[in-house]
Amino acid sequence: MKYFGILLSFLVPLAAISQYGEEVGPLTGNPKLLGKSIQNATNAKSDLTYDSTFIYISDTLQLPIFDDFSTNKFQEYGANFNDPGVTSILEYQLLNLASQPLAANYIGTQQVTFRRLYIVQAGTFTDTPFVPEEVQNGDLSEYPASYQTIDVYPPYYIYDTITTVGGTDPSPDTVWITGPEIVQDSARQFFAPVNNQNAIWLDKEVYLNNSMAWNPWSIGVATFDGLDEKGYPYAINTTNTNYADHLTSKPIDMSTMTPADSVYFTFMFQAQGLADPPEQGDSLILQFYSSTLDDWNNVWSTNGVALDTFRVGHILIDNPDYLTDAFQFRFKNFGGLSGSLDHWHVDYVNLRSVPGFGGSADTFARDIAFSYPIHTLLEDYTSVPWDHYKNLANPNDAMSSQVNITMANSFPTEIGANDGSMTVNYGGAFEGSILLVSDILCDNVNDNYFRLDLPSSAHDIKSSYTFDQSKSGLSQEFEVIAEATGGATNFTGNDSTIFKQEFKNYYSYDDGSAEAAYGPTGVQSRLAIQYTPYEADSLIGAMIHFVPSVVDVSNNLFVLTVWDDDNGEPGNVIYEDNPFLSRTPEYNYGYNMFTYYYFEDTSKIHVDGTFYIGWRQLEADRLNVGLDRNIINNDHTFFSVDGGSTWESSTIEGSVMIRPIFSTGLDITLGLESIQPEKVSQVYPNPTRDQVTIVPAGEFTSAVLRNMQGQIILKTSQTQFTMEGLPSGIYFLEIAGERKVHKISKL
Repeated sequence: MKYFGILLSFLVPLAAISQYGEEVGPLTGNPKLLGKSIQNATNAKSDLTYDSTFIYISDTLQLPIFDDFSTNKFQEYGANFNDPGVTSILEYQLLNLASQPLAANYIGTQQVTFRRLYIVQAGTFTDTPFVPEEVQNGDLSEYPASYQTIDVYPPYYIYDTITTVGGTDPSPDTVWITGPEIVQDSARQFFAPVNNQNAIWLDKEVYLNNSMAWNPWSIGVATFDGLDEKGYPYAINTTNTNYADHLTSKPIDMSTMTPADSVYFTFMFQAQGLADPPEQGDSLILQFYSSTLDDWNNVWSTNGVALDTFRVGHILIDNPDYLTDAFQFRFKNFGGLSGSLDHWHVDYVNLRSVPGFGGSADTFARDIAFSYPIHTLLEDYTSVPWDHYKNLANPNDAMSSQVNITMANSFPTEIGANDGSMTVNYGGAFEGSILLVSDILCDNVNDNYFRLDLPSSAHDIKSSYTFDQSKSGLSQEFEVIAEATGGATNFTGNDSTIFKQEFKNYYSYDDGSAEAAYGPTGVQSRLAIQYTPYEADSLIGAMIHFVPSVVDVSNNLFVLTVWDDDNGEPGNVIYEDNPFLSRTPEYNYGYNMFTYYYFEDTSKIHVDGTFYIGWRQLEADRLNVGLDRNIINNDHTFFSVDGGSTWESSTIEGSVMIRPIFSTGLDITLGLESIQPEKVSQVYPNPTRDQVTIVPAGEFTSAVLRNMQGQIILKTSQTQFTMEGLPSGIYFLEIAGERKVHKISKL
């Protein structure tokens, strides 16, 4: 297993496309954030007024301000109505001209209503409009409500019928308007103070992560793209570009500062990283807020470029307009709004006074930090079945000989070989420790921090630690904490990284996060991921993490396939789905969310030694399996575009997120009942020129054939029908009582 290095030339742009071959593209949404937003969607307020909503009153921060994004410093908003300090104001929609609320049951209309007098003898009538009342009508969709004066008429008509002129109607008819549009309403606006000096940011539209940047200087960056804070595009299915994410600080008291105090704002930024490159017309912008002028001013910006290293921006703040008790700053990006596009990453935001300023390096935050998280202590995998590991005669063979640690050191000093360690916990209790022994854990960095060196070191765990094989159970989970020390003014939040070493019933290369969408292109293309398990066992299926990308391929078909090994590449097919029971990609929004594709009829496929698992796709489009670009395993990824006659090894760096599932006692806890496939009817021939036959899996009642636009072409209660005369193309057959939709190609 190889972790992402620093060879820029090996990166493949996300837009890499070939007519027949392998292809990688950007994500449409952020699966990690979308999972949370979809889960909470039922709790979303759909009211059109601000009733029962909160306005939060921010606290004011004091210098210095620093965030390396290794921890969450976003303000959380979760006030309750009865919390201390919460106040409220009740506003009414309808007021009289003296700005007093009208009655709670007040209703009216803006259409002119009248009293009609009908004289039977003359056969004539006259209408006399009612005199309207002037009312102030408020807009309760935004606080404070804005009012405009309108004329309101009674919400009814009165009809008088008299026999002769001068007569009277003892019982006039009153006809009320149905659903009058002027109705008294109210909205209560709540106000809640926030007071958390550790929370710097007012908004959280950016994505806090440790996987999207390339060679970051510390674990954690703030990523700007075309997705909102829920991971959903700002303007899906468009080509719109505009301002997207914002990262806005709380008010900061700088009223005691003067130009002589050398107040500097510094930060690091990177274009693209492991994601999508911003184009020349895209930009990252920094703005300062002047409370005296009530205005946001652009003070710095940069245009989009392809992948770049992290660079440093630093700005001297000596303008008196900013030296106030309510200074703020914010970053925002300009780019595509239709998906996870045009990425920028920001790190090491630092606002402080630097008395005795002695050069640009004095304004930078001296620090020692982990750049990347550690994902595994195993040699080749991020996870393996527990029974495979505990049955090893020599578990040291499975431990990593090169746990890679990438760190940044902006001090002009070294960290010694013994200044790092790992601690392993199990069930919350100490399990063991590992000394990080190497010649240099973190190299000396030149005093000029613009060099941006990121030394890496590999640590051999084979001879120093193994997981306890005596532990019983179907699965195991160990917590591993890696730590480093050094530097008198070091920021401690990024000096450690924590991960969970999981042992379940699958093998995996990836870290659970997808930074891109991957797959071969071409009709009948094959994708095969190579695995060599610790012992012979039986496969029962695969976990696949499909991700939405530019084109929706969730209706495309593939058949799950397993191959044996032929001198380091896929050989004979040892399992393939029945073509009549082909699969489709399923999107499961959420971090580390996979779809379980079990073999047909609960089949168990015996494997002994190296095997390959993947698919044969029926259409040409890329199927968009998740690609983890942080862990490099593309030497285990193979694809074929000529029917499996020849195979190519992938040149796109990363780990394809397909995990083989093995038969263990975990089958039950992970849902063995799901392995029982739904009985599905067979449809043949497919493709067809005319006749189609349905072989029912059970009792057959009816079927519906639709075209690509979803229009019903025919309904049938027969198991045979003809498509003769229909245009060539793709059609969808829905059989009553079955969830599977059959895709039929008409020749």
